[in-house]
Amino acid sequence: MAPILGKPVSRRSLLRTAGAFTGALGTLALLQDGAIVPQRLAMADTTKSFPDIQFDLGPFMPPAVTYDGIPIGMPPVHTVFLTATLSRAPSRTDQSRMESALRTIEANYPYAPGGVFTHVAYSDNYFARLPASLVNANMPRTLSGNQPVLKRAVASPTDVAPGAHALELRRPEFNVPLRLESNDLLFTIRGDDPSFVGDVVSWLSGSNKLVGRSIASPRFDAGMKITSSRAMFVQIGLPRYVAANAGFAWQSFVNSDSPMWMGFADQQTDAAAPAQNVTFVGGGGIHLSNAAAGCYFDNGAIQHLSHVLLDLEQFYLNGRNPDEGPDTREPFDERVQYMFHSPAPVEQNPDNPFDNGGGPTTLDMRGAMIRNQFHGAGYAEQSAQQFQRMGHLSTLQRSARTSDGRPIHIRIDGPGFDAMDTTTGRNTPKLQFSGFFPSADFFATMRANQSAVDLLEKYDLEEEDHGLERFITATRRQNYLVPPRRHRAFPLVELV
Repeated sequence: MAPILGKPVSRRSLLRTAGAFTGALGTLALLQDGAIVPQRLAMADTTKSFPDIQFDLGPFMPPAVTYDGIPIGMPPVHTVFLTATLSRAPSRTDQSRMESALRTIEANYPYAPGGVFTHVAYSDNYFARLPASLVNANMPRTLSGNQPVLKRAVASPTDVAPGAHALELRRPEFNVPLRLESNDLLFTIRGDDPSFVGDVVSWLSGSNKLVGRSIASPRFDAGMKITSSRAMFVQIGLPRYVAANAGFAWQSFVNSDSPMWMGFADQQTDAAAPAQNVTFVGGGGIHLSNAAAGCYFDNGAIQHLSHVLLDLEQFYLNGRNPDEGPDTREPFDERVQYMFHSPAPVEQNPDNPFDNGGGPTTLDMRGAMIRNQFHGAGYAEQSAQQFQRMGHLSTLQRSARTSDGRPIHIRIDGPGFDAMDTTTGRNTPKLQFSGFFPSADFFATMRANQSAVDLLEKYDLEEEDHGLERFITATRRQNYLVPPRRHRAFPLVELV
């Protein structure tokens, strides 16, 4: 059936949720005037068959664009993470209803950045509703440690959680305890047009309207309660626009050429693995579980979802309003070392290392596009010894790549802006973090290595030289299994 493009949710409907908001529709409404629906240079061939890997959007996205010699693959501008719980185990009728709901979205919106991409993942809470023997017989296990690929999320060593390392420089308003969530489902809804994305979010949440027509929202015997909706936006210049509209003291510091709050581009194509490589069955010589081609979850992967508060006042101004004095602003040279590694890979603007990112004037994008280089898994420790500091990417790469430098994960993180989990009740910059990994243990190890508390203590380093850890506070975490497309609707239910 050809997609039908009718009237999506109206701008007026979206704007009713604006103000200090905790849900995705409020964020989408805020961006109605600032975000641009891009005219993609080359639209993907939407006649292609859907890939069995649910999260593989590559065949439907235009090619990467090169900025300052770095290929950047800009994702759909808007993403909403919609979490939900069930009240009981789903039925076989529910399985058919879920598949029908997903097909209804695809029948009404093109499967393209100009339409809507939707995929669904399931947590350990969901699988606990099914017979344990069935789940155990089909759940892949890691080759290292013989552990199930899906496990509950754990706190990282620098989260605000019992037994974690307390960061002295984390400011009180960001000292928010971590919540390990217990949802059953996660819908990931993506597209360039915020009204299209909002329309699908509303329909899945029970609006009974899609593209302006009366279409019954999905109802399940198992019940489904929406527990949160979180909006993410990724577009060059959009964080600077939001910061200026909000009147933040550090607004002029945000690089206007960056799609991210901290001023650098995180969408480099060579910093993410091909989708096949992070699946349980693997690809490109990467195979970290016992899954074989043809098994139930072969082209599945783990999707981690975190909700992260960003202390950008500390990141840009060292926690002080520039009008308060003395001058404690963080120059580009410091910020780029927090993000990447030491020494700084490019020089700052000698005349003004603060405003508009403060990056070099010799590059077209003024320091927003800096190559994500791999210096080896041991570089973080080398940096701690040689420079008495560690960068975020150098600690992340302690286990995130193969020995020859190829990534073993796909990140789909980006800026958020809402009041969820804030101590102030005000809209606050967020990192809506999600990504795809070969196992839950792989992600937990990668995040622990990013924290690098072991190196912080071993070399008695100063917290202020410890990557990004003092600027970020994860308030929620949960792991999900995103099954192959052929089993995307309530997996394993047909085998019960």
